[in-house]
Amino acid sequence: MKSYSHTINQLALKALLTSSLAVLTPFITSAQIQSKTGLPVSSSSKQPAPAPKGLAKIEADPEKEDDFYKLISLPVPEDIILEVGGMATLPDGGLAVCTRRGEVWIVSNPSISGTERPTYKRFASGLHEPLGLAYKDGDIYVTQRSEITRLHDADGDGRADSYDKIYSWPLSGNYHEYSYGPTFLPNGNMLVTLNVGWSNSLGHGVSLVPWRGWTLELTPDGKMTPFAAGMRSPAGYGMNAAGDYFYTENQGDWVGSGRISQVEKGDFLGNAESLRWTDLPGSPLKLKPDEVPNTGEPLYDVAKRVPALKAPAVWLPHGILGISTSGLLTDNTKGKFGPFENQMFIGDQGQSILSRVDLEKVKGKYQGVVFPFREGFSSGVLRLVWGHDASMFVGMTSRGWSSTGKELFSLQRVVWTGKTPFEMKTIHAMPDGFEIEFTAPVDQELAADPESYKVTGFNYKYHATYGSPVINRAGCPIRGIVVSKDGMKARLVVDSLRLGYIHEITTNGVRSENGRALLHNVGYYTLNNLPDGDKLTITAAPKHNHADMAMASTASTPPVNSKSAAGKAKATAKPAATKPAASAVAKRVTEMPASWGEPDYTITMGTKPGLKFAPEQFQVKAGSKVRVVFNNEDDMLHNFVVVMPGTAVQVGELAMKLGLEGQERNYIPQTDKVLHHTNLLQPNTNETIYFTAPEKPGDYTYECSVPGHFYVMQGTMKVVK
Repeated sequence: MKSYSHTINQLALKALLTSSLAVLTPFITSAQIQSKTGLPVSSSSKQPAPAPKGLAKIEADPEKEDDFYKLISLPVPEDIILEVGGMATLPDGGLAVCTRRGEVWIVSNPSISGTERPTYKRFASGLHEPLGLAYKDGDIYVTQRSEITRLHDADGDGRADSYDKIYSWPLSGNYHEYSYGPTFLPNGNMLVTLNVGWSNSLGHGVSLVPWRGWTLELTPDGKMTPFAAGMRSPAGYGMNAAGDYFYTENQGDWVGSGRISQVEKGDFLGNAESLRWTDLPGSPLKLKPDEVPNTGEPLYDVAKRVPALKAPAVWLPHGILGISTSGLLTDNTKGKFGPFENQMFIGDQGQSILSRVDLEKVKGKYQGVVFPFREGFSSGVLRLVWGHDASMFVGMTSRGWSSTGKELFSLQRVVWTGKTPFEMKTIHAMPDGFEIEFTAPVDQELAADPESYKVTGFNYKYHATYGSPVINRAGCPIRGIVVSKDGMKARLVVDSLRLGYIHEITTNGVRSENGRALLHNVGYYTLNNLPDGDKLTITAAPKHNHADMAMASTASTPPVNSKSAAGKAKATAKPAATKPAASAVAKRVTEMPASWGEPDYTITMGTKPGLKFAPEQFQVKAGSKVRVVFNNEDDMLHNFVVVMPGTAVQVGELAMKLGLEGQERNYIPQTDKVLHHTNLLQPNTNETIYFTAPEKPGDYTYECSVPGHFYVMQGTMKVVK
């Protein structure tokens, strides 16, 4: 049956391609690239478009993440609030879990299945919000708000008998002063990372006491050495396969989007507030806060002028691959978890997802690619560890930080089913583009077609303002493609690549040789360096239309050969669709209409911790004149959006689909489901809007439509007669 359906798919596919030939011919040149091996390649002067629309009709039911990686929830007793802050795997296969409520639990037999249940025993209590835990030589080490503590069980009864301080650091009492770790180094020392505080009045992070925003190195006997500065919210930490130390960062001031960086002694990772302490003894840095340019240029460009500043190895696009980057875990299972050995898995607390990262060193510096991996976790993903059976344990919490996963906390296992997904296994930088490696052989004809791909470069602002919209977005024309003889690799020759930029690489048209679609068809490669080596030779370079090339330098819309009037019309229609229509503009009115006189209602709307509005409900009469003053008092970006009843999640999901345009469009999708809205507001800012309440009574939802926020950050505008 499989071979029969495969034959049908292949015949249908060839028919589709043949029928499309007349349309495609004007845009595809006959030029070929000749590599050293003499492999023929397709080339094109035009940017690729999505796969043929009819292709989806001839495919079998699409494969799902759950077909390859199952989520299994561990039962937790009702009297245990397991808000996971840290986890470690014990020698007997059990788990040590610390919670944000100050407890440490030992979970025995966590991998059992069927009707059996794991057992939970409290090992320690009374700790101050520990957000990291490690096991070494029979003891458990936890990172509390103000110290590293060793928990020792002297009599072997499964309970800590002593709580021994290794080292402590000062606290100001600011709620945002989280502490993470430890990570043990090969020399036996430990690394911990410290959050900066937060000032609502200033609207940015603050380092109110020494070493906030730093990584510290601690010896077992309690000696401290400042290691690196510039962290904002370093929630994830650990080693890659080569034994180098990395941390994950969250969007905020000086951080345009989530990112992953290698940390070496003396590094400055970007948040200028931490530099207040560089004149203290032991500091490996002398840089001062006022020496950090606040220009809004890309961080990579600023780093050229500030030698201590280190560019991230990998950026995670905000709202696309998460909103609150968390734990990291390197795949050391030697293939027992699938085809991603030595790659990293990265959690996201806000969107309850995992991403997958592959790093490479080019000219001595790390860079690499990130892909979607698994969504649907039941709470906010924070910690990841391997079980003895090579399943991944995922510890979660949402209290105060809210997440798309609805549970307050959860503990789940990710188990590989043994089936290999058809994926982009990795992407490597090449001297003239990228090489994509797949987990299964590709259809050679489709993989050699430039229409199957699209490459877009973009970046973020490096500035003291919270977050950043996508900037400098531009298409990168594909000049040609080489597919390896075994079908496992496709080398793309790409123009207009930019160092320090993230490159979105989509592969909508690629299929495996037996017709499977990619489980995830997008990757984001951070290009810090181009490797040396031979470039592919173009034997007959395609002709460029200079007007189209200019358009490609300022927009992400693919350039189209000017010989085709129909193609030109389609191309010019695309950017126009991204501009708000006149009706959409009227949905945000920031000046009181002259005909009003005075509003019937003035609603002062604020925010509360945990992604909540204050108030969460208000009432107005149908057809009344309403003024809403929205004060964003939170430490993250929010908007205020009134939508039709029952459409909040639908509108939020449309906002997520805006992709790279999301933040620059204030996460407001163009839909009649949106009635009124503010712009996206920075922390500690406000905006006033005016609107007429609907004539039809009912419960109208207001929400923050930022990805991840809209699931929980909602309120009700009751419209009455």
